[in-house]
Amino acid sequence: MSNFVPAVRAHARGDAFARSFEYRLGLAVLAFLLLFACVPGAIAHEFKAGDLEIGHPWSRATPPGAKVAGGYFTVTNKGSAPDRLLSISSDVSDKAELHEMGVKDGVMTMRPVTGGLEIPAGGKVALKPGGYHLMFVGLKRQPKKGEMFAATLTFEKAGAVKVEFAVQGMDSLPPQDDD
Repeated sequence: MSNFVPAVRAHARGDAFARSFEYRLGLAVLAFLLLFACVPGAIAHEFKAGDLEIGHPWSRATPPGAKVAGGYFTVTNKGSAPDRLLSISSDVSDKAELHEMGVKDGVMTMRPVTGGLEIPAGGKVALKPGGYHLMFVGLKRQPKKGEMFAATLTFEKAGAVKVEFAVQGMDSLPPQDDD
């Protein structure tokens, strides 16, 4: 019987230790899950200007010596009146222009958009490769993967809004839209 009591005590200590370990492990897992629950918000950055929401401005890294870079994002108009993107400026380039790509008679063309880009009331416009997009012309430095650069978008009604473009790899695909 004397050998039985220390064994019971050891077992009891082991159970308490196991419960304590399970509790700490559970807390660590919970903290880990909460940390990663915040990641989508950090990756898909958004900006607001009046009734407009600018979703995930991004660009691609450029090779050495490149003089231009593209810029892409979505604009959602939650208001009851249309707005218009009038101009873009950035310290990364001498100038920034709004362009449109299209295919006519089997030939791809790119041309500047004059008069701005309308964002319809209750609508969404995507600036993406192969369609409407920004051109940062006369690069002052090469955007590098993983960094961000600032730009200012000026809208007719919502006014100026400062945004940050996330620079992705040269061969990266456009971010997937949640809608």
